[in-house]
Amino acid sequence: MRFGPVPVAEAEGAILAHSVRLPRGALKKGRMLSEEDVAALSAAGIDRVTVARLAPGDVVENEAAERLARALVPDPDAAGLRLDPAFTGRVNIRATGPGVVALDAGAIARLNAVDPMITLATVPEWQRVIEGTMVGTVKIISYAVDGAALAAACAAGAGALSRRAPVCRTAALIVTEAAEGPARRDEKGIAAVEARLAALGVSLADVRTVPHDAGAVAAALADAQADLLLILTVSATSDPNDAAPAGLVAAGGRLIRFGMPVDPGNLLVLGEIGARPVIGLPGCARSPALNGADWVLERAVCGVKVSAGDIAAMGVGGLLKEIPTRPQPRDGPRGRGQGS
Repeated sequence: MRFGPVPVAEAEGAILAHSVRLPRGALKKGRMLSEEDVAALSAAGIDRVTVARLAPGDVVENEAAERLARALVPDPDAAGLRLDPAFTGRVNIRATGPGVVALDAGAIARLNAVDPMITLATVPEWQRVIEGTMVGTVKIISYAVDGAALAAACAAGAGALSRRAPVCRTAALIVTEAAEGPARRDEKGIAAVEARLAALGVSLADVRTVPHDAGAVAAALADAQADLLLILTVSATSDPNDAAPAGLVAAGGRLIRFGMPVDPGNLLVLGEIGARPVIGLPGCARSPALNGADWVLERAVCGVKVSAGDIAAMGVGGLLKEIPTRPQPRDGPRGRGQGS
């Protein structure tokens, strides 16, 4: 593509690079100048305009954006995504329902390295989305790009974006209570957990309160029939032998990881009983604010396996905003944080 100022008399068929005001209206940038446009420019006393001219093999911006978006999402229905119409060299890619975003970061990096004029920006991998959330945006920066470069970008990013829809439909929540205290339902914690699940289309089908004891937790886990099993303890889990992780193991489950390098959310417990995920929620899950448990819960609901290594890798970017409900804020007095 050739770019620069030309005499108006030679501008027919070129793409106007900068909008031009005329006595009657304006010619907007990106417009392919017609014979009538050239006459209007001349009549207004304008003798030069800045334009872009396509070279052989160039692809105009909207067509290029559409081609790249279709390469990224060749089957939108199967990918759980939709492609918006192209405009000014841009195609927005949106979720068609709840879930998390799966992407190939390496492929996207290779795509963006082909030509600086060909770009794709996305949300982070495993970002939770709802219907209509923008997952990515293709943007062709120049008015046209070389066809060979576009083909290379399409090949690099082929099939790199999709949405994982929820596979869990029901969840059971086991809430522990202190033996020495008065029995009372943890309404705040239950409501926060239920809201998180509802955002993913999951029903909280079973809530039961049991003593803060490994045996009681194990019995409740063994009896629960839901797709996803959650535990919210009255006291912060502080050791793999505490009630939640020990109860998981006693119920025949496998402890995958206790503790995570995300704050708030350090005291997460992750395990499984058969194919069903089990998550021991940190105390900060009683707040609707984002915490590390959200990252694990969202993936688990959508059938994405989370390993101990996956959790270990969450530390970069894992320092989240402070929440006011923390008993010991990070900038408060020194001491062990409770319920994080």
